[in-house]
Amino acid sequence: MNNFLKYALCILVGWGWLAGPVIAQTQTPETFRALLAGAHRSPANVVRDPYRHPAETMAFFGIQANSTVVEILPGSGGYYMEILAPWLKDKGLYIAANRDGSLPQYIPDHQKLLKRLSDEAALYGQVQVTSFRADRHAIAPAGTADAVISFRNLHNWLLDGELDASLSAFHKALKTGGILGIVDHRGRTDQTQPQQIASGYVREDVAIALIEKAGFQLQARSEVNANPLDTKDHPEGVWTLPPTYRLKEKDRAKYAAMGESDRFTLRFVKR
Repeated sequence: MNNFLKYALCILVGWGWLAGPVIAQTQTPETFRALLAGAHRSPANVVRDPYRHPAETMAFFGIQANSTVVEILPGSGGYYMEILAPWLKDKGLYIAANRDGSLPQYIPDHQKLLKRLSDEAALYGQVQVTSFRADRHAIAPAGTADAVISFRNLHNWLLDGELDASLSAFHKALKTGGILGIVDHRGRTDQTQPQQIASGYVREDVAIALIEKAGFQLQARSEVNANPLDTKDHPEGVWTLPPTYRLKEKDRAKYAAMGESDRFTLRFVKR
């Protein structure tokens, strides 16, 4: 290969024309693991850490200290908000794309979130709140978000027929090359998606196909939130498992030992 071709190849790889967009993963799980020890974190969230692997998940998504991150439906519990918002407040931006008031049953929790942000202004005073439901609202100014992240929501959008519209809202908010991070309950491959959608499980191959159809490219998968103990045949679907325990005390020890659901963790890039 002559020098000119070597130079041209370097330019193409550097611009991502051959390899595709690559997110800079300068943060390691250790960066986020240090944040987990914050005294402000609620005990209810801390006990979920062994199942949700937040440090590894955030590192996998490539979240940077100067990122603009939109989390979809954090709710008043704010599991990831507790970790990310204080860390991003100096150099980056955390946006909580939460309920828009169109579903009355969620209004009390949304008001609780707003009160929490106000009461704990030292931690969350820089948080921006936007409205989300499908594509009815702009979750962030178009083309400004470095990352949009969602945890255990995709199955609901599939069930409600709002997945395509939701993905459209994410695509609009993200910069070109921005990251869409998705975690959800991984479904069985021996059943169709319609056969298991009411149980809260989503086939990973179906999720990937639908998200790529919406203008994203799968960049990487992680097994960090996998749980091989999850048999995916529970009487009340994923809600049989912790932390919901829909069966109350019936077989509680069995499901506690099983842990939270088996989950796929996917990183997409906006094309």
